[in-house]
Amino acid sequence: MASDIERRRFLKAASAAGLVGLAGCSGGPSGDGSGDDGSDDDGGSDDDGSDDDVPATVGIVYSDGGLGDNSFNDAAQQGLVQAEEEFGIAYDESQPEGTGEFNDFQQRYASSTDPDYDLVSCIGFNQTDALAENAPEFPDQDFMIVDSVVEEDNVASYVFREHEGSFLMGVLAAQLTQTEFSAGAGSTDPESAEVGFVGGVDSPVIRRFQAGYEAGVEHVSSDIDVTTSYVGSYSDPSGGQEAALSMYQGETDIVYHASGATGVGVFQAAQEEERFAFGVDLDQSITESEFSDVILASMVKRVDTAVYESVSNVIDGDHRGGEAVALGLDSDGVECVYGDEIGGEVPDDIVSAVSDARDAIIAGDIDVPTETGDD
Repeated sequence: MASDIERRRFLKAASAAGLVGLAGCSGGPSGDGSGDDGSDDDGGSDDDGSDDDVPATVGIVYSDGGLGDNSFNDAAQQGLVQAEEEFGIAYDESQPEGTGEFNDFQQRYASSTDPDYDLVSCIGFNQTDALAENAPEFPDQDFMIVDSVVEEDNVASYVFREHEGSFLMGVLAAQLTQTEFSAGAGSTDPESAEVGFVGGVDSPVIRRFQAGYEAGVEHVSSDIDVTTSYVGSYSDPSGGQEAALSMYQGETDIVYHASGATGVGVFQAAQEEERFAFGVDLDQSITESEFSDVILASMVKRVDTAVYESVSNVIDGDHRGGEAVALGLDSDGVECVYGDEIGGEVPDDIVSAVSDARDAIIAGDIDVPTETGDD
């Protein structure tokens, strides 16, 4: 385990001291695992400071909200851990606390010579502006970004068709809200026929989730209301709980969230009101297992696949710089995964309806919108 800890030196810009802890030979992460303030990191690079024994060294800059969200950032980390286990890579991680720190972290990884990073992974669309500035400044550095496209020859861009997976969640929600159904700690009231959506930060990416979800509901019935709310944060469970409680108490049966750690509050509200919720990015009936009795399904978004494949490509000398890779239903980049505890209780005819919608989207028979009706 010691070598794992050494590879997983945790870098956090909680303050100026956090940024100093990143400083090394040429501005990158330090080789001795300690900052100028004398504090130690959780681990460190190999004792001799050499990365000759690993096929690649990766620096990853997470989106705001950080690790522990059991969702978007944790999914990215899973891809990195998979690459470590399969290829023996080394990696360093950083968790900026705001958009103003993305630029600093990207630059420090790119300018580091000890270690020399083969790939800098930028997780989240909110890193777009910083990367668009930094990529041309470091033309010999390979970068990748998730959820955005940066048109530079050294940047591999990975985007997802979240609207396609969310369409399936809309079909599932609409079918269930019209059915008298109970499982685990939740139940529906077919007399209300209302579902909800809670977003984190209002942005084009999250709007794609909402647009697909609403279209899926409309595909089943135009008589079903969809209530939406944006909390304005990916790390505000209390805000998520407040938004969802308002929906459930207004007779909403099911709430789908795309809000990172804010979604924990949605699950709390679902348990409190004995209704249902849909997770996002990972199978949250597993990653948030204490709420598995109300999480019917999750729209899994394979951020781990994007990170893993980008690392694999760098190792193979086949970095997809200058390309945009789109991952949708046809490539299993997104999918509807039924909950580990109660998902198996969804009626077969509803499961079939969701499956039929999936096949129709892949075949091109259903064109899923990427923008909401209020844009």
